[in-house]
Amino acid sequence: MKVLLTAPYENKSALEELEGLFDQIIYKPWKPNGRAYNPTELISLLQETGADALISEHDEITNDVLHAFPNLKFVGICRGTPSNIDLAVATELGIPVFNTPARNAQAVAEMFIANVITLLRNTIPAIQWLEGKNWAAGAHTSYLEFKGNELAGKKVGMVGFGAVGQFIARMLVNFPAEIYYYDPYYTDPNKDFKKVELTELFAVCDVVGIHLPVTTETEGMIDQKYLSLLKPDAIFVNTARSVVVNREDLLAVIEGDKIRGAVLDVFYNEPPDEIDYKMILHKNVIATPHIAGATHEVEDHHAFIMNNNLREFFHLGNKTIKQLVNKTILEATKGN
Repeated sequence: MKVLLTAPYENKSALEELEGLFDQIIYKPWKPNGRAYNPTELISLLQETGADALISEHDEITNDVLHAFPNLKFVGICRGTPSNIDLAVATELGIPVFNTPARNAQAVAEMFIANVITLLRNTIPAIQWLEGKNWAAGAHTSYLEFKGNELAGKKVGMVGFGAVGQFIARMLVNFPAEIYYYDPYYTDPNKDFKKVELTELFAVCDVVGIHLPVTTETEGMIDQKYLSLLKPDAIFVNTARSVVVNREDLLAVIEGDKIRGAVLDVFYNEPPDEIDYKMILHKNVIATPHIAGATHEVEDHHAFIMNNNLREFFHLGNKTIKQLVNKTILEATKGN
């Protein structure tokens, strides 16, 4: 099998491992271009290379791409959510699609904790004060003005308890912090993690983190009903997807000083629009440009996860792996 690899595989061991799984790997990563391949470019690459399989990260794998190559043996998406592929068309054509869930869980968890602590400790205004040359001789202004709070002892709630939420929880128990979570589809075996309803989580937690995928059920799910329950000193965090939160309701809570602050890494519009910037520029918000999962190590993680997916499925015959996104293709091939 000849595989076109456009996802970054800069880890030499991972690339060598992948080369051992297939006849030929044609490595054309998108990163040197500074952007993902668009459909026209992807079609040209597949034609030029004669590849019969594709491993991508951000490229636009549209209906046109898939119909131009309906006999692809598989498509690997090196992301937790394979949102850059027309999954319905791939399934219709019987093309297996694999993803790499949890590739960035460690990265997001670390940044979640780092920015919550930064907000709790008033670190950014303290730095600005220092850079403004406000430190007078003998004064204790900074000690008094920027005294913050510890994360230890806080109640931290996870809305959605998948890989990221679980990574954060396992780190925070050592602070220690009390872990609450809401997830109708999962119950954690750790009895120290408290599974609660959404209303209780928002009402009792000092920090509330959003870890939801975008579905018809979750879009706009977090609205005024829940945001109004937050305590005045609560911190709201969203490093997942912006559209699961009602933007106007969140903005009202922030601008009305109803909570201590927010940590935001995702926005309705990227690049942001005027309403997004009202939140981004607010004094009680720490905003980052969708980089919670942006570490060099994430690329190592996705490479080894994808390699394992393909080894399990094609070499070991394990058709039940959870990283096969469109499992319904297996039903269509039964008896063939």
